[in-house]
Amino acid sequence: MELKKEELLILFDVDGTLTQPRAAIEPEMKEFLYRDVLPRATLGVVGGSDLDKMCEQLNGQEFLTKFDYVFPENGLVQYEAGREVGKVSITQQLGEEPLKRFINFCLHYIADLEIPIKRGTFIEFRNGMLNVSPIGRNCSTEERQEFFAYDAVHNVRQQMIDRLRGEFSELDLTYSIGGQISFDVFPRGWDKTYCLRHVAKRKPEFREIHFFGDKTDPGGNDHEIYSHPQVIGHRVTSPSDTRAQLVELLRL
Repeated sequence: MELKKEELLILFDVDGTLTQPRAAIEPEMKEFLYRDVLPRATLGVVGGSDLDKMCEQLNGQEFLTKFDYVFPENGLVQYEAGREVGKVSITQQLGEEPLKRFINFCLHYIADLEIPIKRGTFIEFRNGMLNVSPIGRNCSTEERQEFFAYDAVHNVRQQMIDRLRGEFSELDLTYSIGGQISFDVFPRGWDKTYCLRHVAKRKPEFREIHFFGDKTDPGGNDHEIYSHPQVIGHRVTSPSDTRAQLVELLRL
């Protein structure tokens, strides 16, 4: 039986799913979502980035009103029907002193790290998480791709995560590799499944929740929601693959 729009929720990752990494959504993809998918399902986007970065990639703030749900920072900030309806803070959760110790350790570690190049903005403080980048988020697109290839061989990010896990085991943090140059750090349970807490408040509840993402393996920042028992997960390799799987799912 075909589900009605209000019975079906489709959630999307951003990087590698709706857009190429850190790139803007292609006009054809945006038109496909708004013209073909939106009339058939309730739509939500859940990303690790903050709202400003989402806006950069999804073509301004138009998507805030087009998508029914927008969940920046893994859903720790919640937008519904274009307005902010909730927010939680990593500062309140961890406390200033543990947070400062963690940031200091990261900066010392990166200072001593031998990698081909470093740029700037090594730690980005977000409302619900820290984003840590050994190369620095100010790198160019070409430098980003070079680091991604280097990291695939030398496991720079995973080695740093292993060290942090040992040093800060008492904080019960989750480390999640996403994108090409960084990893996210947040309290356990504050992964992308956090957005489901907000969705669960909706009455009547959705009969099906689908999630499309590319970093679905263990350790990737889509893994927890992709494998969640209440969610039907779809692993994708690119925006074009997302589109192809949507066509099949919705019989477009």
